[in-house]
Amino acid sequence: MAEWLIERGIGETRAALIETGAIAEMRIVREGVGPRAGEIWDARLTAKLGARRGIVLLGDHEALLEPVPADLAEGGLVRVVVLREPIPERGRSRLAKVRAEGAAGAVPALITAPAFDPPGARALGHGEALDDYGWGEALAEAESGHVAFGGGSLAIVPTPAMTTIDIDGDLPAVDLAMAGVRAAVAAIRRFDIGGSIGIDLPTLRDKAARHAAGDLVDSLLPQPFERTAVNGFGFLQIVRPRPRASIIERVQNAPVETAALALLHLAARTPGAGPRTLTAPPRVVTWLRAHAPFVTELERRIGAQVVLAEDAALALQGGHVHAVQS
Repeated sequence: MAEWLIERGIGETRAALIETGAIAEMRIVREGVGPRAGEIWDARLTAKLGARRGIVLLGDHEALLEPVPADLAEGGLVRVVVLREPIPERGRSRLAKVRAEGAAGAVPALITAPAFDPPGARALGHGEALDDYGWGEALAEAESGHVAFGGGSLAIVPTPAMTTIDIDGDLPAVDLAMAGVRAAVAAIRRFDIGGSIGIDLPTLRDKAARHAAGDLVDSLLPQPFERTAVNGFGFLQIVRPRPRASIIERVQNAPVETAALALLHLAARTPGAGPRTLTAPPRVVTWLRAHAPFVTELERRIGAQVVLAEDAALALQGGHVHAVQS
């Protein structure tokens, strides 16, 4: 039986769909990173970008409005719905995307903020964690972009244009293609990958094998999506809705934030009494100091003082930051 489990951590909420004892789908909702899909705001237009596009301000965050209502002038208010959340990319963040929904009220404000609450979801209680279901292993796959499967592996790389998935291995071409498609579809689901996705299969000379690979995608990947046929070079493109960043984009393109939140998660689960010393690379400590309410919440949860310590010798990856009880 499939079940959504939700873990409300410090600075982020984690959720996982568990199927046959393993994580089939993952979600991460982080605090303070911008508007979320489905939110409705009364926003102010701060700039027009040509005839159809403009920048609106939602609280402290900018978003792209398209199209701009014909009667909306710069400085005016408009009610909008968030279609796509901000997407972290290497070196920048792609703005959230919104659509006009009608007349706004008198002042800018958040009108509605739908919560992530799948039907039948169960919030984990004290002493429970998604780590017990393989969350840490799945997150490590997302951080590296490498996913192993029987006879081969996937290399998953997020780019501004698309997420690419390369299938490699030692199996015969047709067997590798089919096994790789199964692994790729599972990774697309698990890591919540949307937008344009390119899958590079082994070159399949036989047209029937190419059709079979495409049919396998259709049978495994939940709708909605569109895809191309597998071409003679073994390339298949899939387009899915993209209301938010994938798990891979979140952890690879925001590594400092990811490491800091992982450290808070580890510290919250570290047993014992007395003050805790959280040791991390300087950039992670700087991030934590800039997000002092998260550290305060950690102190409240563990009932102890928290001390932040820098260690420049530590790697930035989440698995290398650690909590030390003093």
